[in-house]
Amino acid sequence: MIDPGALWDRPHPHTLRTVVKAENVDGLNHTNNTVYANWCEQVAWSHSVALGLDLDRYRELDRAMAITHSEYHYLQASREGDNIIAGTWIVEWDRKLTMSRHFQIIRLEDGATLLRGAMRFACIELSSGKPRRLPKAFIEGYGPAVLSEKGPSDNGVSGRGDPGH
Repeated sequence: MIDPGALWDRPHPHTLRTVVKAENVDGLNHTNNTVYANWCEQVAWSHSVALGLDLDRYRELDRAMAITHSEYHYLQASREGDNIIAGTWIVEWDRKLTMSRHFQIIRLEDGATLLRGAMRFACIELSSGKPRRLPKAFIEGYGPAVLSEKGPSDNGVSGRGDPGH
């Protein structure tokens, strides 16, 4: 298996490894697209938990980061038994209400990038579902994980070498 270190679009991703299971494969004999979206959600949640913002903390604060937009670019297929690593970065935020994550999924057998994606999130009040300002705990928890807020930005789904990479 390949060490994905040099393959990431950005430095120091939060990662989650998995293996494509039989139930992940669809009638076209490859991993169903919804599985990739689920892996992105799982690695984002894992990152949040690693930053000290788990579901219990969300409930205690009556706040959560809710997905408002998702975009995925499927680049190659994966198949049952493939070893996969999903990576995520928090790439921008306004320190008030919203933040954005980028994703990259790599097959470890050959180092191929299978997917690039992006999600935008808004802070909501759990009890009402309404948008609310980021609480201090979110600023302190997510803030250190945000990539440099200075410099060019892209839409998070283009390839290496494009502006922002």
